[in-house]
Amino acid sequence: MTRKQAIVRALQGDIPLEPAPFKKLAAGLGLTEEKFLGTLGELKSRGVLRCLRAIVRHKRAGYSANAMVAWKVPGNRASSFGKAAAALPAISHCYERLTRPGWPYNLYTMVHGRSRADISKVVAGLVEKTGVKEYLVLESLREFKKTSMVYF
Repeated sequence: MTRKQAIVRALQGDIPLEPAPFKKLAAGLGLTEEKFLGTLGELKSRGVLRCLRAIVRHKRAGYSANAMVAWKVPGNRASSFGKAAAALPAISHCYERLTRPGWPYNLYTMVHGRSRADISKVVAGLVEKTGVKEYLVLESLREFKKTSMVYF
């Protein structure tokens, strides 16, 4: 495994909650913090790494309602709709996909809230903002798996 792969692997797990978490991760790989961060900078500048984010366990934080909303958005409005949806804090994912026969939905948003009413408010607000009125709300009933990607 290369140094870059080892660094990505180290970031796939829990990051230590302490004042110098990258120093601790670097030491675990036999690297200095400067070398570790320098490699991260290189990966970011090459477009391999977009950003580092923390994962909040949304159910523990009180956000127990979520739904995938499938939207039927005219192709020429997909980009503007996607940008409007992606700007909303309650939406964690926003994707455009190809339609299929019998399934006209081309944009998908994952909406999170504390209640079904919260989800409905977000959807209604997006309808009002964009004028897109054809959608299907697919409520999450049960979670079978939730993990981060593991690359190495």
